[in-house]
Amino acid sequence: MLEHAGTTSGAALWAIVLAGGQGVRLLPLVRELCGDERPKQFAKIMGSKSLLRHTLDRVGLKIPPAQTVIVTCHSHSKYMAEEFAEMPGQRILVQPEDRGTAAGVLFAAHWIYSQDPDAVVGVFPSDHFILNGSTFMSHITNLAAFVRRQPARLVLVGAPADAPEREYGWIEPGKQLGLIGVNSVRQVRRFWEKPSEQQARACLTAGCLWNTMVIVANLSTLLEAGRKLLPELTGCLVRAADHLSAGRVSEMKQEYGLAPRADFSRMVLEACPLLLAVSTPPELIWSDLGTPPRVRKTLAMVASNGAD
Repeated sequence: MLEHAGTTSGAALWAIVLAGGQGVRLLPLVRELCGDERPKQFAKIMGSKSLLRHTLDRVGLKIPPAQTVIVTCHSHSKYMAEEFAEMPGQRILVQPEDRGTAAGVLFAAHWIYSQDPDAVVGVFPSDHFILNGSTFMSHITNLAAFVRRQPARLVLVGAPADAPEREYGWIEPGKQLGLIGVNSVRQVRRFWEKPSEQQARACLTAGCLWNTMVIVANLSTLLEAGRKLLPELTGCLVRAADHLSAGRVSEMKQEYGLAPRADFSRMVLEACPLLLAVSTPPELIWSDLGTPPRVRKTLAMVASNGAD
């Protein structure tokens, strides 16, 4: 269900912040830090704020709360209440249950379409570390302008790779489609989601990029990709969104429960690379805080850079 909907300002750029995951791999570290088994996005791993709050602060540099939809799950209600006790008015889209990242992205996209069908959207996971957040978000607004001019592609934010990570998606850039300042936007030749060790090493050698899962796209293009590649899921989400808009909460929950699970990276990005483009912001230092070793590496890097 949607909480604290408020009113829209009609701004072109909206944000979808994904906060519905369970963070199973990081549970031992979260348990040590927080004394409970909360999902990692609600844990204070980097400084005095939760990962979700860091994400919202960063997104908020360019996209206001009125155009930011936080996608979570009913099972996270306790932590969401704690997180936003002093921040009323947030747009929070509550999934009755976790049906995978594709459902999280597309359910929010369908709701935004009901408010602003001409919107451009940015998709932001809530468990990432990004240094130089202002530079990063300036790049996002530039990508929004790019997809307004070239709306046929989903533009991924790629990160320079320095290790053969198997847990990331990998992107092979192709020819240049355009420039954002001195930074190029390129076609995607191929996308691998969590490749084999041999393939990851080959990707690293070839200069491929890591997928940050930050995506900027014309809303209609994103929804059309869902319809083509995930028709059954899309049907369930459209009906669930209609029930939600009409205030039929029990029917919405029932329809959502029928939605098939799907991973957005594997079922959309890997399945249709010709739909994609990729761009890397200047001075990007990024990490997906998905495992304890990655967290320790990031904390060491932050300490060496004197970052907060």
